[in-house]
This record gives sequence, structure tokens and C-alpha cells, in this order.
Amino acid sequence: MFGPAHVEPHTFNRPFLSKTLSCGGMHSHRGRWCAEGPSAVMALLSYLKSLFILQLLMGFVFVVSGLIINFIQLCTCVLWPINRQLYRRINCRLSYSLWSQLVMLLEWWSGTECTLYMDQATANKFGKEHVIVILNHNYEIDFLCGWTMCERYGVLGASKVLAKHELLKVPLIGWTWYFLEIVFCKRKWEEDRKTVFSGLNRLKDYPEHMWFLLYCEGTRFTEKKHQISMEVAESKGLPKLKYHLLPRTKGFTTTLQCLKGTVTAVYDVTLNFKDNQTPTLLGIVHGKKYKADMCVRRFPVEEIPEDEQECASWLHKLYQEKDALQENYNKEGKFPGPTIIPPRRPWTLLNFLFWATLLLSPLIKFACGVFVSGSPLLIICFLLFLIIASIAIRRLIGVTEVKKTGSSYGDQESKKQN
Repeated sequence: MFGPAHVEPHTFNRPFLSKTLSCGGMHSHRGRWCAEGPSAVMALLSYLKSLFILQLLMGFVFVVSGLIINFIQLCTCVLWPINRQLYRRINCRLSYSLWSQLVMLLEWWSGTECTLYMDQATANKFGKEHVIVILNHNYEIDFLCGWTMCERYGVLGASKVLAKHELLKVPLIGWTWYFLEIVFCKRKWEEDRKTVFSGLNRLKDYPEHMWFLLYCEGTRFTEKKHQISMEVAESKGLPKLKYHLLPRTKGFTTTLQCLKGTVTAVYDVTLNFKDNQTPTLLGIVHGKKYKADMCVRRFPVEEIPEDEQECASWLHKLYQEKDALQENYNKEGKFPGPTIIPPRRPWTLLNFLFWATLLLSPLIKFACGVFVSGSPLLIICFLLFLIIASIAIRRLIGVTEVKKTGSSYGDQESKKQN
């Protein structure tokens, strides 16, 4: 009873052979599944990302959470005369909660990769100092790539920009920037002088590590604007640029002058994309993946001339170097120097999931109630709401589109180029 069981050879071998053949077939099918599985999953994800209803729900989360955040920001204004630094710290976190949703689209939804070309010494200072960031203005999502860099080094909430005054009227974006003490300008120096100086001087004691973004070209690059800009360069005897507009020096020199003693360096960032990609925010929303390369150079403020004319000449020289970097990138497919790929952090995704859970549950419950009710009036009103919401979200996206970012650049540049 307790000895080894007696097994006939023929009763053992046949099932074993059958199972072996069967397992071989299973392994064959598994191999095909393993080979086809990832591509099938990717195809499914790509399809889901293209669904309008999902994009609309994400837009709903962004808009409604933004309105909630703006209301909370409004409430924090009572802190300004009492404890300005506390007001600023709170608004940095509130702004992060909104902007990180856009960064989430780039990092997690589209899976866009951002590679930094810089030395380790520069990387070691990232997120640990107040700086001015100069970024070329060629792409619809250049600001989003800049924000991604800010997020990965923990300064997204405190990021600043010298923004055109028209953006103040844009819901969510302009309102959030207002509470964040963003400096707005009308690009008419006679009108902007007092506002810009006052706004910049107010930031000298900012409690968080601040990255102040400047688009020195003043507007986004287009062929028409480039042609006009190079005519101005020729009239002023300045070297022509191939990939950039002539920089407007007044904003840079003023910012550097006002923030002297606060900022410790200027980061020059030159952005390009692999395979001549032309990324758009709409493409990001549709889940399209891009590969961004950013060449970062750090210049201590001590190395930048204090004299306004010499500082302007320094900026022109910087843009000539940026142009050479772009030329090299187009030939080599990469920027020179070592690369660093800072890992994406989970906070942008977790923040979005928090807002999505908070806002979508009641929305879905309400939508189900509307359709279950069978009331034609309620259903029509709900569908009308969806249409209006989709138009509003599309208009927000349109703010970033190159073809819709017209300006009086040509009229102004033909008269004056600072």
C-alpha cells in the first residue's frame, strides 16, 4: 500500500507523449500571443485615446477642476495682506494641480519622451536655484515641454513667464496666472514699463525656487514672421538667423536687471523633435507620441554683461549659437553633449486621477439619470451642454495653434526692433 505505485509502460508513455505535443502546441500559440499581444494592446490603447468621449471627459475634468482651483485661489486673496509668503506657497500648489494635468497628457497619455542634453554639473543645480529660462518658440507644445522639465525637477508650481496681456482674458489659464503673479505685457514698452518693473520687482522675495520663462522672440516662429524679422536684421546690420526670429532684447535685459540678486543663472534651452516631427497639442490629446530633445546650457549671471547694450549684444550672440545648434541637430539628428533622461514622477498622474474620481462619478451618475428619465427636454439640454463643452475645450486648444497665434509682429517689427 505504501510502496511505489506500479505503472505499466504503455499507460505512461502515450499520455506523456500526447501532453508533450499538446504543450508544444500551446507554447506555439503562446509565442504568437506574446508576439502579437503587445501590438494588440498598443492598438487598443491607441483606439481608446482617439475616442472623442474620453477626450471630452478629460477636458471636462480639466475645466471644472480649473474653475474650482480658481475659486480657491480667489479665496486665498485674504492672505495677501496678512502673510504674502503663505499665499504664494498655497497658490504654487494650486497652480501645480492644474498645470500638472497638461503635463500628464504629455508624459502619460501620449507617452512623449523628453531627453535633455546637458552636463551633470548643470543637472545638479536644477530645481535648486532661481533662474531665467530662454526657450525657442517654434512649436505648439514648446511650453508643455518646458513645463515637463519644470515638473520633473519640482518647480512647476512656481514657474513664471512674461506673457502677452491677451492671455489674461483666457479662462483658467489667464486667471490662474493672475493669482500666480505672472507678469503680463502689451508689448508696447511705453505702456508696459511701469507694470513690468513693478511685477518683476515684486518677485524678488519669492519663497519657492522660481524658473522665469522668456520667449525672447516675442511670438511663435512662422515663415512670414521670419522673413520680416530678417529684413529688420539686415537693416540693423545684424547676422541673419535661419531657425529663429530676431530676439527682442528689452524684455530680457529688463527681467535680468529687476531680478538681479535673485536669479543666479540663465538657462538657454533649445528644443527640437526627432524625425522632423511637427507636434501639436491636438496630437497630444489624441495620444500621439513625440520625441523631444532639449539642449540646455547654463550661464551664471556673473558672466552676463550688466550694461544694457552689451547685454543685448550678448543675447544676439546667444541666438546665433542657438541657430548653430539647430543646424547641427538637423544634420546629426541630435544635439552635442551627454544626455540625461529625468524619470517622470507619478504625481501628475495621481493628481489627474484624484480630480477624475472626484468629478466624473457625479457626472456619470447624472448622465445616467438624464437618459433613464426619458425626458426629451433633459436629454436635449444635456447633449447641448456636451456640444458647448466640446467647443469650449477646442477653443482652449486653439490658443496654442500656430495658425491661430497671429500678432501684429510685422507691423511692429517694421517700425522698431529692440
